Amino acid sequence: MKIVNNISLIITALIIGFGCNDGFLDREPIMDVTNNNYWKTTAELELYNNGIYDLSGNNSTYLFLTGFANGSNSPTYSNMAMEYRSDNGASNEGTHNLWRNIAAGLNTTSDAYGWNWTLLRRCNVFLDNYSKVDASDDQKNQYAGEAYFFRAWFYMDKIQQFGKAPLVTKSLTEESEELYEKQASRADVMVQVLSDINKAIDYLPNSWSGSTLRVTKDVALALKSRICLFEGTYRKYHTELGLQSTANDWLSECVSASQDLMNGKNGNNYVIYSSGNPDSDLRALFIQPDLSSFYGNGKEVIFYRQYAYPGVAHRQSGYIFAQTAGPSRDFVEDFLCVESDGSAKPVRLSSTYKDDTYLEQFDNRDPRLGQTVLDPRREMEILKTQIGYPRVPGMTGWMSPTGYYYIRSYEYDDAQRGNPQEINDYPLFRYAEVLLNYAEAKAELGTITQADLDASIKPLRDRVNMPKLELNPSMDPKYADEGLPSLLIEIRRERRIELAYENFRYYDLMRWKQGTKLSKRILGTRLEDADYNALVQQNNGKALSITRITVDGKKYIDAYAGTNYAVEKRTFDESKNYLLPIPISEFAKNPNLEQTEGWPKSE
Repeated sequence: MKIVNNISLIITALIIGFGCNDGFLDREPIMDVTNNNYWKTTAELELYNNGIYDLSGNNSTYLFLTGFANGSNSPTYSNMAMEYRSDNGASNEGTHNLWRNIAAGLNTTSDAYGWNWTLLRRCNVFLDNYSKVDASDDQKNQYAGEAYFFRAWFYMDKIQQFGKAPLVTKSLTEESEELYEKQASRADVMVQVLSDINKAIDYLPNSWSGSTLRVTKDVALALKSRICLFEGTYRKYHTELGLQSTANDWLSECVSASQDLMNGKNGNNYVIYSSGNPDSDLRALFIQPDLSSFYGNGKEVIFYRQYAYPGVAHRQSGYIFAQTAGPSRDFVEDFLCVESDGSAKPVRLSSTYKDDTYLEQFDNRDPRLGQTVLDPRREMEILKTQIGYPRVPGMTGWMSPTGYYYIRSYEYDDAQRGNPQEINDYPLFRYAEVLLNYAEAKAELGTITQADLDASIKPLRDRVNMPKLELNPSMDPKYADEGLPSLLIEIRRERRIELAYENFRYYDLMRWKQGTKLSKRILGTRLEDADYNALVQQNNGKALSITRITVDGKKYIDAYAGTNYAVEKRTFDESKNYLLPIPISEFAKNPNLEQTEGWPKSE
């Protein structure tokens, strides 16, 4: 199955003809396919839309169709790299500066990114012209559904980043007055997003003929589920917007879209993948050179991004193994413990949890931990080496500033292909996310039942042989002061660990209005003197380049101590840091633009 990102030279030439001006709203190039020489056949509609897929996959420009970023973009723009703007990890890599700056509240207008409009123009040009084709409405509308799908996703991405955006639903010329208008409100943009994604659901086919991987009704439903959960919770918790009264409308739309997928409305019945191997089945979804056998009816993957060499390839595994970055203690701590009576409890309530030594913390835990973070006892199985982990700064080999190592999407054979020749595919929409969206939206609406939990959270836990979530779980002391119901806390925990390193955590914190968690100290593994001295001995007596701090009588690695990202320098300004600034250069092009609230309009 071939995703349309890998397009031919003729498509590339056509895209060049469309123009690549990155100015504000990307003024119309001289040569454009808006004339009557194009728009004759459905083959031309397909060809044009191939360019939309291709552009949306340019991960140095657009960050929503990311997965494993293309080639040399892999160290900076992959979902793995972007996780370091959240509290799930810490990184010493220069290629992660953009993300670390955001996490620490140190980003500036000079770091601004994401204000690019070429993709919107491509969608609008199509929607202005596709009806000219001499074909049935059904034949034409399926391609219009693709343009509506990507326009909805494009604008959702803009709202997530900037909170409001210029609302343009037609192709413009250099004389268009809309080029110089200020942004539309969040509410108005999101009305358009909902309209677009609903049209995509109506117009897209259940499946496409041939072997090309394209978005379908179910993919659009999955995106709608994601969009509506984000917007509903953002409005609920960001009361300063004055949109709280409409939050439940969006949450109900999330529930409806999720239910359509759960009920197989379009003929596809998705399931959580399981081969009966709880210690490897989740990770299996992220280390496949071909995800086609995991995709579609009766499977978990709703849509994925395919890579090929020659063609569009990446360097995900190679960079994972080479980068000095790793998960945080806070993240690792959120994986539940399995108790002697078969129940599951948080570490602070567990009778089986121990972390006196490095290895003990992996015992009696949710198996998803060992599929996300390296248990050194699986070093040979996963890394095909036996040099001994953990390895921290000051040692040789794969070092982590936290002492933990992300391995969910690392795959040894793919890493050996070299740069940029890795071909493992990436699941962009998983049924697991839809189930989590459903459970969270129902909990936020206050209508969730045990049957809902059994239909949503239970399949995820069944995959890894974990006990099901009950309607009234015990409160985790870690979150007791957040003022939230214990059930909602557990659903959020489930989301954090199931969707780890899939570029959800940062935006989850933003929509929950919990950005202040990013200003906290980033701890790594517990490392008492015995383990510390053993590492020094393993390092031929050479000192380690780490700092330890004592918390509640235990010694942990302070991942960012002595750096620009240390706790003393971290901040989260509630008045501005939930959104990103618009690049200052844009105000010279359009003086009517409004800077994101709290950010300066000039240097």
